[in-house]
Formats: sequence, structure tokens, C-alpha cells
Amino acid sequence: MDKHARTLLVIIAEAALEKRLVADSQRLGAQGYTVHDVRGGSRLSVREALWEADRSIEMKVIASPEVADAIARHVMGSYAPHYGLTLYFADVDVIRPEKF
Repeated sequence: MDKHARTLLVIIAEAALEKRLVADSQRLGAQGYTVHDVRGGSRLSVREALWEADRSIEMKVIASPEVADAIARHVMGSYAPHYGLTLYFADVDVIRPEKF
């Protein structure tokens, strides 16, 4: 089966950013995305999602390395100073490259 290299960008962020992250990702070239409600914590804090302002999301975008990098740069520059964020990349192989 033919595999094609792409980059998975995962953004874990405050739920208040969801609409902006989706719009920004699409504007910067993402063909699609997946969003989940998530909970978690660190040694510094816990986000239990017990009330609206405490909710977090995990957004996944599979794209070319250039598009994933552009989205990550924009998110870090625009939102990191004011919101809780975690971003990471992973190399992935996709089977239907036209979707990404």
C-alpha cells in the first residue's frame, strides 16, 4: 500500500479558542481537523472541565509539514501569551494523501 508522509499537529488548548483555532487552521491551509473535549493536569494545575471556563480541547490537524508549521507558529504567536496551550508534532504516513 502506498504511504505518503504528512505531519500531525496536536493542539491542546482552552476550549474558548476552538472556533478561532479552526478558522485559523483552515485559513492557513489545513484541509480538515478533529476536535475532542479533554481533561488533564500537570504539576502546576488540573483542568477538570467542571465549568465552561475550565474546559480544554484537543485539536488534531494532519497536513504537509509546511502547513502544520505555519499553523503552530501562528498559534504560538497569537495565543500562547494569553492562554494555556500545548502543541506537538508527529510524523505520520497517510494512505489517501489528497485529503491532506
